[in-house]
Amino acid sequence: MNAIPSDRPLSGLAARLDGAPALGRLAVRHLAALGADVTGPDAAAATGTAYASPASPSRLPHDRARSTQPSRPARLRLGAAEVELAWSDRPEDTGITDEATAQAATGVMAVNGRRWGSAPRPLTLDHTTALAEVLAVTGLLAGVLAHRRAGAAPRLATTVERAGLLSVSQYLAAACAPEAEAVPLDPGGATFASADGTAFEVEALSAEVWARFWRAVGAPEPAVRAGWAPFQFRYATACSALPADLHAAARALPWERLRAAADASGAGICDLVTLDRRRAEIGAVPAPLWHLRALDTAAPTGPDPTAPASAAAPAAAATAAPLAGVTVVEAGRRIQAPLCTHLLGLLGARVVRVEPPGGDPLRAMPPVTGGVSARWLALNRGKDAVEIDIKTAQGRADLRDLVADADVFCHNWAPGKAETLGLAAADLAAANPRLVYVHTSGWADAVPDAPPGTDFMVQARSGLADALSPVGAPAAPSLMTLLDVLGGALGAQTVVAALLAADRRGGAVAAESSLLGAADTLLHDLLSGPPAAVDPRRFAVGFRAPLRTADGWVAPADTDADDAALLAAAVADAPTADALRMLRDKGLSATAALGDIAALPADPRFAARLPRDSHGAVAVPNVWSQV
Repeated sequence: MNAIPSDRPLSGLAARLDGAPALGRLAVRHLAALGADVTGPDAAAATGTAYASPASPSRLPHDRARSTQPSRPARLRLGAAEVELAWSDRPEDTGITDEATAQAATGVMAVNGRRWGSAPRPLTLDHTTALAEVLAVTGLLAGVLAHRRAGAAPRLATTVERAGLLSVSQYLAAACAPEAEAVPLDPGGATFASADGTAFEVEALSAEVWARFWRAVGAPEPAVRAGWAPFQFRYATACSALPADLHAAARALPWERLRAAADASGAGICDLVTLDRRRAEIGAVPAPLWHLRALDTAAPTGPDPTAPASAAAPAAAATAAPLAGVTVVEAGRRIQAPLCTHLLGLLGARVVRVEPPGGDPLRAMPPVTGGVSARWLALNRGKDAVEIDIKTAQGRADLRDLVADADVFCHNWAPGKAETLGLAAADLAAANPRLVYVHTSGWADAVPDAPPGTDFMVQARSGLADALSPVGAPAAPSLMTLLDVLGGALGAQTVVAALLAADRRGGAVAAESSLLGAADTLLHDLLSGPPAAVDPRRFAVGFRAPLRTADGWVAPADTDADDAALLAAAVADAPTADALRMLRDKGLSATAALGDIAALPADPRFAARLPRDSHGAVAVPNVWSQV
């Protein structure tokens, strides 16, 4: 048995970054955290430049003479594995050359803007770039694993464009379904303020808890009833038009009274933490991205994990999906864990979902297409399923039997549930001494007295909501499921890293990723760097904002507010096509900004790559391609 530590499965391996200095910072940080020694001409730049700051010089097109020329792709190498990372598959057609144009073209701005109205609204932080770099590292680790197991590794490629499409995939599928959403897509949010000025988020996972909380607060009964549906579906719609009486009831009580009402009703409640407060709390040390640990199990039987990989049929292995032959059992709900295993399936793994008797109730979540929820298909298309009642002794025995023949078990249960059911990592590893057991959690036990670990609560508690809010505007989370998506991608990366650790070490591995880790992926440099130098809110409200044209919006590549104001006046009366020509004639990279996500399948930039599946749901491209 070798001595490679499970928490650093790349120890002893060298990685290399070559190519575009604007891409690769997060990838380098992840590879180094996993134990790789990262080299290459752009590795130093990637580790030495602030990643999350929108002021990063390498992210802004100050060189106007060359700003319309797409930068060359970044290439990540680890052993025999290689991944190419670029802004777009066809930048000359899409106009995607940086974070701003990626958000605009793929519909991220359109979905994020729903909370405030019909105009597309940008994310200040580099969400699509971060997601693409997480996916690049995941593909790279999968290539290393394929090489160890089959003697050859496929060369993969991914783009920020594909990451943007993945981030809106559930919204796109729902918007293009034949029936309407369960609630109107009216502007509004679920961030409240107390009488003494504390901004806060509420979480209630059932109608009963929701009603108990608002009755304790003193809200009128009609408002309590009317508010549940838009609140419940805010994860799906990215907006939440709540009755004004609920906001008024919250403003009538001080913060301590509201906290007491939440405690008495079983609701979660969290005040919006500022970046300064979070920075002071953690001492400028962001949360770990993941945790890996070896499990004490009986020595596994089979091939020596330290032996060289088989060289059988390397040509076939080089074209096979990197996780072909891997079986993943998933017991997940909502977005984080299902998206994690969806990505593993895109890499070639067989995924088996464990659903309750009668099937996952989210299969019927509106809007439905072909008899199945459109957004459920976006996260679970292509998976197998088995119905098991894990609340019963027989069901738990059935799950242990299922996991005994699998490579991975993944869940996103609430803290303590696995232990209560006797389905914790050690319990299942006893049935499978080679098992990789992954918990995609909310907090990873990193926050004392944490509220429920859901997307918007983690946005509030981590300081992310504060970082995403412009100067002068009240802090509020994005109602896009930013952390569920990025957290699901981090979960997939964690699974593949744990598979590699188990393969090199030769035993079972337990691992955990978290939504907090996803938040700190975006906030890393804002939390660990000098506050005055990295706070994104110092930028004017116009930072990254798309420019209104006579018939739509255009988005230039990242530029400063003064330039944006001049450009806005120049294009205001022009049709979008003319505005784009005008900007490009000035040497600026620019693209049309999508105003409605439902228009994406007909958009000539993407129409050929957004087919419908057998249920009629729109499907986004695989985030990885082989090159």
